[in-house]
Amino acid sequence: MLHIAHKRRVQTGLAGRDAQSRLDEAVGLTAAIGLDVVAAHVVTLARTTPTTLIGRGKVAEIAAEARALEPEVVVVNAQLTPVQQRNLERAWNVKVPDRTALILEIFGERAQTREGRLQVELAHLTYQRSRLVRSWTHLERQRGGFGFLGGPGETQIESDRRLIGERIARLRKELEEVKRTRGLHRRARKRVPYPVVALVGYTNAGKSTLFNALTKSAVTAEDLLFATLDPTMRALGLPDRRQIILSDTVGFISDLPHELVAAFRATLEEVLEADVIVHVRDAHHPDSEAQKADVLEVLAELGIDAHGERPILEALNKIDLMEPAVRKGLLARNVAAHAEPVAISAVTGEGLSVLLDRIGQVLGRSQSVFDVTLDVADGAGLAWAYAHGRVLDRCDRAEGVALRVAVDPQHVDSFLARFGDKIALEEAVRRAS
Repeated sequence: MLHIAHKRRVQTGLAGRDAQSRLDEAVGLTAAIGLDVVAAHVVTLARTTPTTLIGRGKVAEIAAEARALEPEVVVVNAQLTPVQQRNLERAWNVKVPDRTALILEIFGERAQTREGRLQVELAHLTYQRSRLVRSWTHLERQRGGFGFLGGPGETQIESDRRLIGERIARLRKELEEVKRTRGLHRRARKRVPYPVVALVGYTNAGKSTLFNALTKSAVTAEDLLFATLDPTMRALGLPDRRQIILSDTVGFISDLPHELVAAFRATLEEVLEADVIVHVRDAHHPDSEAQKADVLEVLAELGIDAHGERPILEALNKIDLMEPAVRKGLLARNVAAHAEPVAISAVTGEGLSVLLDRIGQVLGRSQSVFDVTLDVADGAGLAWAYAHGRVLDRCDRAEGVALRVAVDPQHVDSFLARFGDKIALEEAVRRAS
């Protein structure tokens, strides 16, 4: 963990987002790990400088300010090459982490589970290995060889690179084991007819607050970027009495470091396997549309198309912070059947019942409906039908029990195998009303 009393912050204007809002977000990132921002600036670049990212005059200007303020670190909200990082550290005489390093630091401080810590360490080492290009002077000295560390004459940079590579290999092996275990748990869940609904969204959009409100849980929910890192899952009942598994996931952010996208793929597999994705948006945020684009971009990197077969339901959160007239208009739209997106407030509870209804409707769109007639004495078959489907109608007759059952796609084959000619397929896909 890194607790620094003073910090100086540089922001580069990036396309698609207001420069000041990007600066505000970066200040929020520093607050997430307790950094005290003593100065913050937007640096507008006509073109980047290969050796220092920003121009010579601006480097000198910041150097003078750094001498006056004596910060312990200057964070540049951009991707720095190892050479740029080294040159800026020499010019300003302070540590100069970039955006990737800052996010990694937050993740390193927040990860709680063993899997989360492994993923953070893997991401950090992958990033650190890219810095081993003689960017640190201590890496250029020669070291004598110890038998288990390397032969005589091996440079420190070569030794560090080799040791990091070995540790990365061990971490990947451990994460593969974690992935295998998660796969076993996922297959076990599939034997229970509970669809998975994953909450995704930009960091600090209110996913954990919504998760707590829906499941009556106590997952950490703070007004901080990346307050949640480790995935959490809880069972939840829908208004139609169907049970689902709700999953809270790590928040996305613009320019998410590639190291983290790869390292957290195992965590995000819950999103990849979800039957429905609920995209929670901070509707009150001035950059809500840009944040939406960032989330969809990360989902696309994971192989999830916003217009593909996987249903994505939008939830416009934090309407309690809006002007009364705007808030009233959004809530009025919720009344319309099948209206999307759904306006909600995870804090006040407004719109949550509508959101649950919409989730049920979306799940119902992919269900197949079967008419099943079972022998009166077939108690095991009756219990199996209830356990693996949603009974829409039941009629007990002398000749047998007639059921109308809605079945999720993953259970259709097992239904057909279990009941055979006792099943009559009413329609391939029936839309639930």
